[in-house]
Amino acid sequence: MQQEIHLQLSPKDASNPAAITMAIAQHLGKKTTAVSGFHCLKKSIDARKSTVLINMKVNAFIDEPFFNIPKPEFHFQDVLQAQKKVLIIGAGPAGLFAALKLIERGIKPIILERGKDVRDRRRDLAILNKEGILNEDSNYCFGEGGAGTYSDGKLYTRSSKRGNVIEILQLLVHFGADENILYTAHPHIGTNKLPKIIQQMREQIIASGGEVHFSERVTDLEIKNQRISRLICHTGNKWDADEVVLATGHSAKDIYQLLHRKDILIESKPFALGVRIEHPQSLIDTIQYHCPTHQPRDEFLPAASYQLVEQVHNRGVFSFCMCPGGIIATASTTQQELVVNGWSPSKRNNPYANSGMVVQINLNDAELVERGSNNEIGKIHSKKNEPNPFSLHDLQESIERKAYQAGGGFFVAPAQRMTDFVNKKHSNSLPENSYLRGVNSVKLDEVLPSFIYESLQQALKAFGKKMRGYYTEEAIIVAPESRTSSPIKIPRDPETLRHPQISNLFPCAEGAGYAGGIVSAAMDGQAVAMKLCGI
Repeated sequence: MQQEIHLQLSPKDASNPAAITMAIAQHLGKKTTAVSGFHCLKKSIDARKSTVLINMKVNAFIDEPFFNIPKPEFHFQDVLQAQKKVLIIGAGPAGLFAALKLIERGIKPIILERGKDVRDRRRDLAILNKEGILNEDSNYCFGEGGAGTYSDGKLYTRSSKRGNVIEILQLLVHFGADENILYTAHPHIGTNKLPKIIQQMREQIIASGGEVHFSERVTDLEIKNQRISRLICHTGNKWDADEVVLATGHSAKDIYQLLHRKDILIESKPFALGVRIEHPQSLIDTIQYHCPTHQPRDEFLPAASYQLVEQVHNRGVFSFCMCPGGIIATASTTQQELVVNGWSPSKRNNPYANSGMVVQINLNDAELVERGSNNEIGKIHSKKNEPNPFSLHDLQESIERKAYQAGGGFFVAPAQRMTDFVNKKHSNSLPENSYLRGVNSVKLDEVLPSFIYESLQQALKAFGKKMRGYYTEEAIIVAPESRTSSPIKIPRDPETLRHPQISNLFPCAEGAGYAGGIVSAAMDGQAVAMKLCGI
C-alpha cells in the first residue's frame, strides 16, 4: 500500500534516503525491508526552536513494489503553417509561457524581444559590472528570460489563485530545472542555472514553428478600428498583428509612454520602494539557526533567509526578494539612473546575505515630495482634468537619478552602515560588501524622500528586536531598491483579459500590474494565452 507520512528529521538525516527510509519504518512500526521506496511531497525547515529540524511529507510504498511517478507529457504542436498568429512583446516568463501554451493549442507565437539572448546578454552584464557601461536594451531587466533570469530565479508563489502552479513548475523541470522545486517550501533555481532552462524553452518554441526575434524593440504601433494592426520596431521591421500580448516587464517605461501618446488608457498604481540591506551570511545563519557565535551552520542546512514586515504609521515596510549567499547587482535600465537588486547562485554560497527592504508607496505619495530642481515629477503631463498616470513613475525615476548622482557616476551606489542610517550619521567607513560597482558613503536621507527614510528608520529598530543581532553596524544599506513592481497599471477586462479600448491587446504580468515574480508572471502569461484560445 501507499501511505502519506509526516516526518521531522535532523538536517543530516533529511538528506540521506536510507535514513528517511528508516524513519518511515519506525513511524509505521515496520521493518525497513517493508519500505520499498518513497516520494518526497513537501520539505521545509523548522527553525523555531534551538534544534533545527526538517519537516517532510512523503508518500511511502509499504509492502508493494516502488515505482516512479510518470512525468507529465506536454504536447507541443507544429505551428509553422498555423493560420492564427499572435505577437508577443517580451521574452520574459509571461511571454515564454504564453508562447508555449499557444503552441499546445495550435497557434503560432511570434516573440519580439528588445534585448539579446541569454548568452549575449551575459556579456553585457559583465561589461556593466566591470566598467559601469550600461546597454539600455540588454541588462538585468531586459533580454531573454526577463528580469528573473539573471536576478536570482526564486519561485515565490505557491498560490493557485492565478493559475496552475504545478504545471509551471513541471514545465521548468521539463526544460531542465531540478525536481526539488516541486516539493521544497521556497524553491529556487539560481542565476547560474536558469539561463540554460530559458534557452531550452526558446529552442522548443522555434522547433515547434514559433518565432523568437531578439533586438526588436517596439517603438510604434498602428491602430485601426480599435485594433492594433501593426507593430513597428526600432530596426524598421514591421509586424502585422492578429492578437498582441504585451508582456514587457516592470521597467519598460518607453512602452508606457508609447501607449499614453496613442491615447491608450494606463493608470498609476501603488508599488514599493526602499533599499538593499546586506549582512554577513554567517550572522544571518547565527540568528536564524541559533548557531554559536562565529561557528558555521550545520553543513546540511542551506544558507539562512528571513522575512520581515512592520507597520509604520499605517504604511507597510517589508523585506523583498531576500537572497541568501547572494550579491547586490546593478539593475538599471537607463543612463544616469541607479537601481540595485540582488541574486543568488543555486548553491547560495557567497559570504553575504542581502534583501530588499521596501516601503509601501500609495497613490497620493508623489504629492509628499517637494518639487525641486532635481525632481522629475510631473515631467509627463496627462490631459487636462485627468489624473497623471506617471505620478509614481516619476517619483521612482527622481529617486533613481538622485541615487546615481550621489554615488558619483558609473553606477557606484550611495550607501551607509545600518546603525548610521537609523541615527542619521555619515558613515566614516563602510563594511565589505558584494556590490561590484563599488559604494560611496552618503547620508541616504539626502537620496530618499523623508516618508520613505523615516519609515525605514522605525522599521529597522523593530526588526532588530524581532531578530536579535539584525540591527548592527556590520550591515550595509545600499540605495535604491526601486523596481519591486511597476508603478503603472494597464487595465484589462477581468473576463476577457483584453484592454477595454483595444480589442486585440492583452496586457500581461508584471509590466501591466498583474503579477510579481517568475511563477505568477508565467501563470498570467498562460491565462492570457488560454483566453486567446477561447478557453
